Amino acid sequence: MVATTKTVSNLAVGARYLSKRLLASYILDWVLILGTAAVGGAFSKIDGARHDFSLQDPSISFPDHGDTVSVGVLIVVSVVAPGVITALISLLFVPGPTIPHSTPKALIWRRKIWEWNTAWMGLGLALAAAFLITEGLKDLSGKPRPHMLAVCNPDTSPASIRQHQVGGLGTSIDSAVPIVVDWHICRNTDVSQMRDAFASWPSGHASFSWAGMLYLSLFICAKFAVQIPFLPPTPASQDSRRYISTFDEENDIPHEEDHSSKNLRSDTSLSSPRHTHPPRNEAAAPPIYLLIIAFVPIGVAFFISVSRWFDYRHHGFDIISGSLIGIFTAWFGFRWYHLPIRGGSGWAWGARSRGRAFWLGIGRANYVGDEGWETAGRNAQKRSDLEAGRRDVTGAGLPDRGDATETAVTNPAQS
Repeated sequence: MVATTKTVSNLAVGARYLSKRLLASYILDWVLILGTAAVGGAFSKIDGARHDFSLQDPSISFPDHGDTVSVGVLIVVSVVAPGVITALISLLFVPGPTIPHSTPKALIWRRKIWEWNTAWMGLGLALAAAFLITEGLKDLSGKPRPHMLAVCNPDTSPASIRQHQVGGLGTSIDSAVPIVVDWHICRNTDVSQMRDAFASWPSGHASFSWAGMLYLSLFICAKFAVQIPFLPPTPASQDSRRYISTFDEENDIPHEEDHSSKNLRSDTSLSSPRHTHPPRNEAAAPPIYLLIIAFVPIGVAFFISVSRWFDYRHHGFDIISGSLIGIFTAWFGFRWYHLPIRGGSGWAWGARSRGRAFWLGIGRANYVGDEGWETAGRNAQKRSDLEAGRRDVTGAGLPDRGDATETAVTNPAQS
């Protein structure tokens, strides 16, 4: 109980010293992500274009069967489930087994909270972008769904056809010659149903499910190192030593040396190890159960996407297009906030520096500088503490780059 109280107290102290400028920049990021989703929601309510269609078109003559995966279920699966799972992983498994036992609890919780925040920001960016792009394209294209004629209930009387015909050479519904009409021929007056009937391309279920589910898969792969084994690059001078033999055990492979090199052994002992790992022992395949866990969300995305085909809600091209949108936004949202899966050790990128929170300017390479994340006054105080021989372990809500403990937490070499 005392340790918990101390940890909470240290977090509160650190939050007080966190740069307000930096905090405001990330609040703005959240506002823009939510604003992007809000614009997508507004697009979904717009009465967009309604493409002309042929009354004899078999591709839009399927029955109206309803949805296997409703919008409510889609939101739970693509938004709520990834949000809960990524939060639990960030809180339960971060920072991992590589940190020293002496690491302060406050520092550990700072890392947990930061990883949680970036997990949700990446997910929010992926979903909001997919939603905005999909709904905007729906409004622009106005493509009829496969069951559009069932919803439209067109008036096929000769007078109505003559009034609403905009193309084609046909004059009667009984003729094989196409009759192209506009949507005003429909007798259905329900605004919502008619708007939805002309929203086939691209598939929103496909884009939204792939955005949420693929992001979750990438997140799981990153946190638990679910990746194809690979050989890290080595200098050309070491290639001959690396490939001595793939059948010998790693402790039984001495470096080749001639008599002239024996006199130099003491000089090269620090730069050249006594034994070399064979390539087969430099990496290994992760357990299959982790691979299954990581690919379950992808299977869910496939099912949701395909359900739009057998529900007669979308054409094949609509589903493929929506899936590609979701795949791209999921990858982009993940990489915007997280290191690459291969070599990233499961970490998210750190925060921007205080002086570069809103703007970088020409001549600077990235948004990380030497000023850190805390206020200028706090940095000055910490420098004074270091000069006086004191060590601060509370810090701000985000770790300081000069903290040796933080280096131990984030060093990829130890991960």
